[in-house]
Amino acid sequence: METTKESIRRLAVKAAILPQEEMLEVGTRNESLRIGIPKEVALKERRVALDPDAVGLLVAHGHRVVVETNAGVHAHFIDTDYSESGAEIALDAKTVFACDVILKVAPPQSEELEQMRDRQTIFSGLQLSTQPKETIELMMAKKITAVAWDFMRDKTGVFPLVRAMGEIAGTTAISIAAGYLAHHKYGNGTMLGGLSGVAPSQVVIIGAGTVGEYAARAAKGLGAEVRIFDASPYRLRRLQSEMGRRLWTSTLNPKALQQMLAQADVVIGAVRPHHGRTPCIVTETMVEGMREGSVIVDVSIDSGGCFETSRVTSHESPIYVEHGVTHYGVPNIPSRVPRTASQALSNGLGPLMLSVGESGGISGAIHNSPMIRSGLYLYNGCLVNADLAEAFDWPYRDLNLLLAGISRPPAF
Repeated sequence: METTKESIRRLAVKAAILPQEEMLEVGTRNESLRIGIPKEVALKERRVALDPDAVGLLVAHGHRVVVETNAGVHAHFIDTDYSESGAEIALDAKTVFACDVILKVAPPQSEELEQMRDRQTIFSGLQLSTQPKETIELMMAKKITAVAWDFMRDKTGVFPLVRAMGEIAGTTAISIAAGYLAHHKYGNGTMLGGLSGVAPSQVVIIGAGTVGEYAARAAKGLGAEVRIFDASPYRLRRLQSEMGRRLWTSTLNPKALQQMLAQADVVIGAVRPHHGRTPCIVTETMVEGMREGSVIVDVSIDSGGCFETSRVTSHESPIYVEHGVTHYGVPNIPSRVPRTASQALSNGLGPLMLSVGESGGISGAIHNSPMIRSGLYLYNGCLVNADLAEAFDWPYRDLNLLLAGISRPPAF
């Protein structure tokens, strides 16, 4: 027995002094990103892609963030807020557009694309219905990889950033309507809501998506009587199930809609088109039958509007009166509350940039992230989005075939 124990001991000592295989941690292929945040130059755009907190998160993970001076000024984020979070402040846009990844809110303008170099990556809104053909062609010529945050879907099929902006737009639309409804000149002096002994104001909402849902919640919270129309019985059932039977719902029956419009104090247009322009649902005749001093807020004006009498206005001159009804037609309502909207965008784009870095760059992120793939419309200059191809009558490439040719994705 002793001999056996001694031999085992000698073998253990011998094994201990032999060269050992090094044990290294197996991790993800991290890539340090250079992220540029330019100041938005598009008309009416007051938001910024990342707030200082999101910038601090990215810098803490080893990424460099370059912010153009005064990029967040409309959202009440000053340069000091960004620099204290670790960002580099650039005095001109050219320095920002030299970064590997550009984060924007609005679609890139032609003067911005001129400053971009070949094979860069840009995350921005696409706004397909208003996108100039020449802008896409210039991006294709520069072999840019472009992701539209307003096209990105999560694993449940929801557009998370669009939903966040819809929540803001729906809630803000009610506060806008309340202000004009009570106005001595543009409204009829009615408080939006109700109180004891006074009949509640009537709010009609056309569309039961995210904008319509949050407009209904805000109006009900103020005590108004809410009536909501939508083409989808499923969405109406879901909304009524969540908000209770006191919510009056109807499919888009023209006769019922006209009757409700004649009694309405406020009408919210919250229709989101599946493709192209928003359908015109409310005719001019229906508007003529509305009460004097009632208010229309057409949130759908971004994609054409759902009222025949709607036309685009601006934050500087937001309303006009037609047939005695005050119309509000400012596109991009979330820009009316730019600080809140910027924080909501940052909640989505900040973690997304972390995942890009952890994937080794944009090519790896496209492989790993179905959400990024869903928003991709240009990959190294190749058009990979069927909706965009259909809008401009262009051929497009199958993204899966392009990715199959890359055995190990490069960083950029």
